Amino acid sequence: MRFKLILMSFLSLLLVGFLAACGSNDEDQADENAANDTEETEGAEDTEEDVVTTASLVNEPDAFVNAVSEDGTWIIAALDDIAIDEDVVVAGEFYDKDDESGDIYRKIAPYTQDEDHNITDSFTITVPSLTVQSENLNFQGGTLQGDVIVEANGFMLDETATIDGNLKFANEEAESSATIDGEVTGEIE
Repeated sequence: MRFKLILMSFLSLLLVGFLAACGSNDEDQADENAANDTEETEGAEDTEEDVVTTASLVNEPDAFVNAVSEDGTWIIAALDDIAIDEDVVVAGEFYDKDDESGDIYRKIAPYTQDEDHNITDSFTITVPSLTVQSENLNFQGGTLQGDVIVEANGFMLDETATIDGNLKFANEEAESSATIDGEVTGEIE
């Protein structure tokens, strides 16, 4: 576990340097989104290093697939539309803001937002199917184009999100524990 933390810190420093060198407005906005989503308790200060170690900022299919894997991160912030040609599995147990004393929680956030948490741009993740095996996954602020198969409890489709496809639950418990406030264009089974 300690090795993972050291490795993540090293990779974070590399990513911070890369982001600074690129100077892209989209990446700056994604950093801001992650900072807003990873705020600690009242009065705590956010640092850029905290932001990078707790979020995966993705704009490529492979990066998205890695970020949602069991070796990924608790929050995955998309920087652009992403099209993936293969089925994807969201796996692993994660905690809100990486705080293991808190609730089990994971979030896919294909959007950008301003400092007041207003969504400024939404993105589409296109995939044949997305299988949810991570408990309490929240899909917020964008569109998932493809079918979603929920095998874990606590799935959330935020009112700001859309599934452009079918939503299927593996069992009654997964369905009864889900919160579907967003739009589903296909069948809910």
